[in-house]
Amino acid sequence: MTIMVCFLALATLLELCTYGLPFMWAARKFILPILIVIIAFSSGALFMARPHVVSGLILALSAYRAFNNIRVMQQRMHEKYLRRSTRRTSFSLVALQIVLAGLWFLWNHYNLGTHPLWILGAAAQLLVAAVLLWSTLRSLKRTLPRPVQKAYVDASLPSITVAIPARNETEDLEQCLTTLIASDYPKLEIIVLDDCSQLKRTPEIIRSFAHDGVRFVQGAGPRDTWLPKNQAYQRLAQEASGEYIVFCGVDIRFERETLRKLITALLARKKSMISALPQCTATPEGNFAIVQAMRYWWELVPPRRLFRRPPVMSSLWAISKKALKQAGGFEAVTRSIVPEAYFAHQLIAQDQYSFLRSDALLGVTTVKSVPEQRATAVRMRYPQLHRRPEQVFATALLEVAFLFSPFVLAIGGFWWHIGSFTQIFAALGAILLILSHSLMTRATNVSTAWASVLGFPAMIIYDVGLLHYSMWRYEFSEVEWKGRNVCVPAMHVVPHLPKID
Repeated sequence: MTIMVCFLALATLLELCTYGLPFMWAARKFILPILIVIIAFSSGALFMARPHVVSGLILALSAYRAFNNIRVMQQRMHEKYLRRSTRRTSFSLVALQIVLAGLWFLWNHYNLGTHPLWILGAAAQLLVAAVLLWSTLRSLKRTLPRPVQKAYVDASLPSITVAIPARNETEDLEQCLTTLIASDYPKLEIIVLDDCSQLKRTPEIIRSFAHDGVRFVQGAGPRDTWLPKNQAYQRLAQEASGEYIVFCGVDIRFERETLRKLITALLARKKSMISALPQCTATPEGNFAIVQAMRYWWELVPPRRLFRRPPVMSSLWAISKKALKQAGGFEAVTRSIVPEAYFAHQLIAQDQYSFLRSDALLGVTTVKSVPEQRATAVRMRYPQLHRRPEQVFATALLEVAFLFSPFVLAIGGFWWHIGSFTQIFAALGAILLILSHSLMTRATNVSTAWASVLGFPAMIIYDVGLLHYSMWRYEFSEVEWKGRNVCVPAMHVVPHLPKID
C-alpha cells in the first residue's frame, strides 16, 4: 500500500510540473500517456488493497485526472485555451485528492471507525432534504403568477416584439405562430428569423403568416466565435422595434391572454426581465418526462437565489431593450449556451429580474418531445458547469451523496450494520426528497403522481449519467443544435484540426 501511495504522489508531482513548466508542457505528448498508466495503476491498486469510501473517491478523481490528460492529448482546442483550462482542472483535482487522502489518514490515525461516519452522513442528508423541501415550498409560492391588481389599459401597455429563431422547423413553428397571432396584446410585433434552414418548408411557413403581420428575417451563416443561436438572437434584437423583446422557442404554445398577463406581471413587479417556466403537455412517449422533470427540478427546488443564480428558462423570456443594451447585449455572451442566465444574473443584483411558472392563469405550455428534451439537456448540462470536469465531479458527488444515497441507506440498513439512527435519518431524508419532488412535478405537470414518487432515485442516476455524457460529447465528439456543431464556439475548438505528428 505504501508503494502505491508513493507512485501516486510521484505521478501527481510530475503532472503538476507538466502543467506548470513550459519545457515539460512542450513534451506533454510523451509524458501524459505514462502518467495516465501510473495514476490508474496506483489508485486502482490502492482501492483494491484498502476498499473504502475515501479510496473509492480517490480512484474516481484519478479517472477524472485521466480524462483531463486525454483532453490535452486530443488537442481539439486552441492552444492558449487548452492549457489554461486543463491546468486549472488538473490543479483542482489534485487538491481534492490531497484533501481526501489527508482526511483518510486522520480518520485512520485516530481509529474513529465507520459508525460515526454513517450517522453524520445520514444526518447531513436529512438536513439537506429539509432545506430542499423548504426551498421548494418557498419557490412554488414565489413563482406562482398572481392576478395583477392594477388595471392596464391598452394605451398604457408598452410595445413588444416576439422574436423567434427558426431553423429546419415545420409543424411546431406553424402551431406556435398560430397561437401567437391569436393574442389579444394591442402593440405586438412578431418577427421570425430563418437561420439558414436546410428545409425549404421553414421559410415557406414564415412567409405564409405575412398577412397576419409576421415579419420574415433572413439569417446569415454563423461565425466561428458566435454560437448560432446567440447570433440569431442578436439579429432579432437589432430588428425588433418593441420596447420589450419576448424570446421564445417553437415548442411554446400561448393562450389568447398570455402575452398581456406576462407583460403586466413584469410591469406590476417593476422588473426589466422576466422568464416563464411552461407547463408540460403529454408527449407521444407518455407523461413521464424524466429529462424535463430534472431540468425543472434544478430550477425550482435548490435555493438558487441565495447564490445569486436565479432560475431561468430559455424557452420563454422577456427583457427590455434598454436593459439588454446596458448588460452588453448578445456581444457579451457570444459563446454562452444559456445567454439568458447571464442577463438574469446581472439584473437580479439590481432586483430587476423575476421568474414565473405557468399555470392555468398564465397559459404557457410546451410540447417538446422526449428526444428533443434529451438533446437540449446534453447541449446545456456541461456548459452550465462552466465546461469544467472538476465541477462535474463535485456535482455528481453531491447528487449521489445527498439525493440518491438516502434511499440506498434506508433500504440497505435492513442488511448492513450501519445503526438504527443512520437508517431512520436516511429514511426521513428520502421521504422529504420525494415530497419536494412530488410538489414540483404536480405544480408543473411534468410527470404523473406515481412517477414523481417512484422515479426520483432513478432520475438522479439518469441525470448523473446525462451530465457525464454531455461532458464527453463536448470534449471528444460533437454537440449539435439544429444540425450545427456548437462545440466550435463553446469549447474554442479548432474547426479544422491539424494533423498530430
